[in-house]
Amino acid sequence: MVKVAILYPNEADKTFDMEYYANKHMPLVADLFGNLLKHYAVDKGVSGRTPEDSAPYVAIGYLYFDKLSDYQNAFKINGEKILSDIPNYTNIKPVVQISEIIQH
Repeated sequence: MVKVAILYPNEADKTFDMEYYANKHMPLVADLFGNLLKHYAVDKGVSGRTPEDSAPYVAIGYLYFDKLSDYQNAFKINGEKILSDIPNYTNIKPVVQISEIIQH
């Protein structure tokens, strides 16, 4: 199984609409990816290592697929629609990491 993590760095002068991201964008992504997407999750950053530290990421989205090619094929077809929705909830350029899940 692979996990695609979409990380939104917590930077000054940046905006992020969590309500839109969690309730509109991620369901849109799930709908576009269909059965290839096994699960998705959304994290909202609340702090860093200590309560006084700012969260390094304002939000992180996770997409789970059985295999990397499932994600690649789904994104190839739907990537433009997904990317064009980003300005509706943020002006942050996301960082993407794809990982193989070793232990669940």
